Amino acid sequence: MKHGKKYAEAAKLVDRSVAYEPADAIALVKKTATAKFDETVEVHIRTGCDGRHADQQIRGAVVLPNGTGKTVRVLVIAKGDKLAEAQAAGADFVGGEELIPKIQNDGWLDFDVVVATPDMMGVVGRLGKVLGPKGLMPNPKAGTVTMDVTKAVNDIKAGKIEYRLDKSNIVHVPVGKASFTEEQLQQNFDALMDAIVKAKPSVLKGQYLRSITLTSTMGPGVKVNTAKY
Repeated sequence: MKHGKKYAEAAKLVDRSVAYEPADAIALVKKTATAKFDETVEVHIRTGCDGRHADQQIRGAVVLPNGTGKTVRVLVIAKGDKLAEAQAAGADFVGGEELIPKIQNDGWLDFDVVVATPDMMGVVGRLGKVLGPKGLMPNPKAGTVTMDVTKAVNDIKAGKIEYRLDKSNIVHVPVGKASFTEEQLQQNFDALMDAIVKAKPSVLKGQYLRSITLTSTMGPGVKVNTAKY
């Protein structure tokens, strides 16, 4: 992949052979985010897990203290008084069974997170082929299958993010925007790393965190020292 002049200039600031302390890595990522838009700051964590084994899966959610800097559109699928509760909590879209064909047949996907009450999962299950590949399927581990829709919506709006292993056993997560202060990014990064460290599968032998890289949308990757984790 050919990179532009800006990227080449930014890449010169990063020593590829060094694993930086988190605070230094964050400062570098902010310095190298030179695009004309507010770049997202992402963390990529390569793990020693083997996601093919159920007992080595990592999946969960964490509320970032300073949010992600992105407005998240929440869809709640529920019935009865839970519909009004979801609306009162500030969900962007609320509905029941009538939404299934809209998503399944009309391809409606104007939302970023789906929350469902447990009594609707039989219906929501029919959307597995549509929502699954996009990572939008509600999941109890991520707190998106729950009767407490108020808490679910509030947490998501406050900056709750999901983390999970991809096929290469890497976790990719946004931790804010380049316009955030270093302190805000540091707090978000610490909250994420605490959750990831706690999520270590008990059966795992050997090194858990192989590498941690911080990067902005268009910037170069900055390696983070994994020693303290």
